[in-house]
Amino acid sequence: MPKKKKARKKARKPVKFKTITIKVTAHQKKSLMNYCKSHRTTPTKMIKKSIHPFLDKYADMKVVARKREVVKQLELF
Repeated sequence: MPKKKKARKKARKPVKFKTITIKVTAHQKKSLMNYCKSHRTTPTKMIKKSIHPFLDKYADMKVVARKREVVKQLELF
């Protein structure tokens, strides 16, 4: 009996990552590190979990440009 050849799996498309940089104070970093140490997680995982609801909710939403109203200055006369 001839052996059947297995179908090759299609190559997975690589995921593209983007870098985001934020600034935190020394006190905020200390708090973040203490939180992560007590919950046995990493700062990156904790931050990603925190912003996950916002990222999923607005992923497919289209941005609508709004016109700003010109605020009139105070007229004295």
